[in-house]
Amino acid sequence: MRSLRTRYSNGCMDAMNAIPDVPVPLFDVQRQYRQIRWDVLAALESVAASGRYILGPPCQQLEAEIAAYCGTAHAVGCASGSDAVLLALQALGIGPGDEVIVPSYTFFATASAVTRLGARPVFVDIEPKHFNIDPAAIEAAITPATKAIVPVHLFGQCADMEAIAARHGIPVIDDAAQAIGAQHLGRRAGSLGVVGCFSFYPTKNLGAMGDGGMLTTSDAALAERLRLLRTHGMQPRYHHKVVGINSRLDSIQAAVLLVKMKYLDEWTARRRENAARYDQLFAAEGLVGRVALPSESPGNFHIWNQYVIRVPAEKRDKLHEHLAAHNVGTEIYYPVPLHHQPCFRELGYGDVSLPVSEQAARETIALPIFPELTAEEQQVVVGRIGQFFAQRATGTAHSLPQAA
Repeated sequence: MRSLRTRYSNGCMDAMNAIPDVPVPLFDVQRQYRQIRWDVLAALESVAASGRYILGPPCQQLEAEIAAYCGTAHAVGCASGSDAVLLALQALGIGPGDEVIVPSYTFFATASAVTRLGARPVFVDIEPKHFNIDPAAIEAAITPATKAIVPVHLFGQCADMEAIAARHGIPVIDDAAQAIGAQHLGRRAGSLGVVGCFSFYPTKNLGAMGDGGMLTTSDAALAERLRLLRTHGMQPRYHHKVVGINSRLDSIQAAVLLVKMKYLDEWTARRRENAARYDQLFAAEGLVGRVALPSESPGNFHIWNQYVIRVPAEKRDKLHEHLAAHNVGTEIYYPVPLHHQPCFRELGYGDVSLPVSEQAARETIALPIFPELTAEEQQVVVGRIGQFFAQRATGTAHSLPQAA
């Protein structure tokens, strides 16, 4: 595909016609399924025939494989990534009167788990280049009531855990819902805090056919408490030592995930190739500067759950609409920082400014990057973005955070 600069020199209409009019989805889980269909069907049949549908042998095998993969001694399956965060906090004894430091720019479950236990989420800002929680902001937010810190490895890249983990001996929960396989200084996400939390939502890098989650830890006592809490605090049967929740992993989901585990590193490699190709395509189109590209932080191994670019705030929503009009799937993660969500208004954050999170909420847009995405589809995505900017005046200069 010729660059947009070349095509536009031959006229706007020629440029529009040069971009193939094909849809590009943000995700396409069916493509992945078609590749592994027969293995998945065999795994489902095995569970159906066993009659052991909850916490059965596939769950135990998956726990062992996830623990080995992450480099922890234990893994504990649960019903979802949201429950994983809740269980981790509950296992650490978080409750009323406690404060838990969380990023404001993240998925809702990180903070909702804190409030469900009666504790107070303390929202802090992110650093601008890689969207992860700012260690300096954590330091400023610590009080005597701080009982846990929950960094989120957003979009598939680890937070600066080396700078975070040594803060005053406060337990750190490794929220790796978007980051299975990501590494920080040679260690995998899930092994970087006292407990790690994973989500197997279908569009994750390792996705189930429904909800599912996992916790990882090398603390044997903590692992046993997590197992207790996920089954109503029941041990032995119908004897309840503590009040837990019902958050058990289904055998069917575990069986599907075991099939997919064989391909996880291959799919990660494809995502990394897609990210590198986007970098090349944006550079070839002359769009770097108009678009701020994501990057891999030094010492990290990015698994690219999302490829999130920045565009000037006044253009972001119009670009989103332009791409949707041409059947290019995108998503805005996340349009409202958590400290501005109505449900947290009573916490008193209405007048609090977390400027980096607020700017990210106005400027970011995620592009397709799933493993089965083709090079031709990526050309269409970047071509449509180039078309959008070429149709508009450049306007006033706008400062975007540039990649490191």
